[in-house]
Amino acid sequence: MSRRRGAAPAPAPQGNRIRTEAGKWIRMRMGVLCGVLGLGLGLVVSAGWDLMVVDGPHWRELAEKQRQRRLRVQPKRGIIYDRSGSALAVTVEVPSVSLDANELLRGVPAPQVPVVARDAANRIARALSIEPALVERKILAKRRWTWLHRQVTAEQVEAIRKLAAGEDGERIRGLIVEGEPRRFHPRRELAGPLLGFVAPDGKGKDGLEYALNRELEGHPDQLRGLRDRSGRLIFSEGIADDQALAGHDLHLTLDQGIQYTAERELANVARTFEASGGSVLVVDPNNGELLAMASWPGYNPNDYRKSSPEQRRNRAIVDAFEPGSTMKIFTVAAGLAAGVIQPTQKLYCEKGVMAVDNVVIRDTHPAEWLSLTQILAQSSNICSAKIGLALGGDALYESLRRFGFGERTGVELPGESSGTLRPRGRPWVQVETAAASFGQGISVTNLQMAMATAAIANGGELLEPVLIRKVTTASGEVVRQSARQVRRRVVSKRVAQQLAEMLVAVTEDGGTGIEADIDGYRVAGKTATAQKTDPRTGRYSLDDYVASFVGFVPAKNPVAVVVVTVDEPRVDYAGGAVAAPVFRRVAEMVLRYRGLTPAGTKPVNLEELARRPDPAHATHAALRAARGEAPPVQEVQQAGKPGKDQVRLPDFTGWPVRAALRQSVELGVRPEVSGTGLLARQEPPPGAIVDKGSAVKLIFRPAS
Repeated sequence: MSRRRGAAPAPAPQGNRIRTEAGKWIRMRMGVLCGVLGLGLGLVVSAGWDLMVVDGPHWRELAEKQRQRRLRVQPKRGIIYDRSGSALAVTVEVPSVSLDANELLRGVPAPQVPVVARDAANRIARALSIEPALVERKILAKRRWTWLHRQVTAEQVEAIRKLAAGEDGERIRGLIVEGEPRRFHPRRELAGPLLGFVAPDGKGKDGLEYALNRELEGHPDQLRGLRDRSGRLIFSEGIADDQALAGHDLHLTLDQGIQYTAERELANVARTFEASGGSVLVVDPNNGELLAMASWPGYNPNDYRKSSPEQRRNRAIVDAFEPGSTMKIFTVAAGLAAGVIQPTQKLYCEKGVMAVDNVVIRDTHPAEWLSLTQILAQSSNICSAKIGLALGGDALYESLRRFGFGERTGVELPGESSGTLRPRGRPWVQVETAAASFGQGISVTNLQMAMATAAIANGGELLEPVLIRKVTTASGEVVRQSARQVRRRVVSKRVAQQLAEMLVAVTEDGGTGIEADIDGYRVAGKTATAQKTDPRTGRYSLDDYVASFVGFVPAKNPVAVVVVTVDEPRVDYAGGAVAAPVFRRVAEMVLRYRGLTPAGTKPVNLEELARRPDPAHATHAALRAARGEAPPVQEVQQAGKPGKDQVRLPDFTGWPVRAALRQSVELGVRPEVSGTGLLARQEPPPGAIVDKGSAVKLIFRPAS
């Protein structure tokens, strides 16, 4: 039906209007929801951007710290060798026990922690023989890592492993047995005060170990390893070259055979004469190398905790003492060099008594006129004082300074004393000059005395002492090498030779040092018996003395200077009776080592001698055969005929030390000994042809 023209439209139905309004509301809500979601997404994206890009490095570093464990790698400490390549100090791995307390207590309810900790502490303490309370405190501290006991025994390691595996009751988690480096001295007390010791932290604390700690300890590094949720290391990157981190090796000038002899003789004389201490030095005067540096009492660096500072003190360089009559050597040298006295001149010795200012100087052996040789042989204080006064205080002081007194020698050891010549800021007065000329009122060290005596022995040159022959890397590359260093010329060669001849009279009949005489050799030396100052009174003690002897052998072309000092001997205190015999026995060993033969030795047929069986060798061979032991075998070289000044080396295999040494010396070769027992190897091998005077390395091993 058609709609009428001009009529109004019909109103919309009520239902449609409602649906329209509802659609608008839904669209509005959807818009708001989309806006909220969009805003939330924007915030998430923004936060993700900050987390991944802006703060990414920080979170990555935190994650690495949680996931990785850094291990500090302690490199192997360098080895210390003697001059023949025998090890004096090495580093070995020993087991130590540590604890991860968090792992031990993982999963334990809080109320049960004290009970579990106490039970575990008691069991661990029994296994390690330590205090349970100490272990309990470390468990309750809940640290990831802590030492329980360091450097444990094999029995303790086995007990800890049983606890960790649950073989001895309930399993204890978190126990770790790991290797730890420990310094070991295979020769025990030998050269203990010189070598020093290494603390558990790997740092040298005394002697060479302290002085050259930086070179010996190497280059510590860090490694990274992954760890699981329990903190256990499951992967490590490793080291590209472990020798790159290792410490440098030291090759000393010491000869362990001479060192052993010096220590043995020093200990014997100290015990015999009830001395409080002493030291012995052996120096090669031609290059300044220290062949031995003995100090008594000594100690074993392997058990340094059982020693006292008194035992660890290196008396050869630390102790400064009044030298007494040995200083007369250098007073006479200064007088000859300055021309105030002549070699053939005689001095009036005032019949044993002379006053200087308000002090009376006395001689032990009163005399009237004495030559310079007799002054040294009879040790005249009065004539020495006259030489010092003729020089004058300043000239005598400068002469003694040139010999190295009053200043450190520069040896690579800690604690060296410089000694004392005169009070700082003023010159000597007359009585001080007289006293210094015969060794009173001043102080020196044994090393200063040795180097000054070496200057007389080598023709007048004061050398620097050499203790380190060379320093090498773990792979054998030479880092530095020592060489002969002349500090200065102190006297002319003529004066040194004249003085050496005068000093021979000291060890001959009528001299104070006849106990130092060695059959077949001319020995140059000087005794001293010096009173010590009593610190309570400030005066010289009537009971405390320092007995000493300094000398070199042979007097012409010497190979060794030996200086012996014995502090506070009680049974006897004369230098000629106490110190001189030690000099003789040590010097005899050095002469044998150097292959020198005494004067008057009858010539022998060397080839016949080399073929001659040695009784000691035969005895040892028979004993080995009786025990059913096979002797060590070395391949004998088939060489040609020895030329002039050459010898063929016999087969020393299975020989004892003394027999091999004696045979080597008689053959004219220079033996270099390492080890003890019977000879296991020689270099060059048996049958080799070598020049006389060349070195033959003899390596001994203990008999079965």
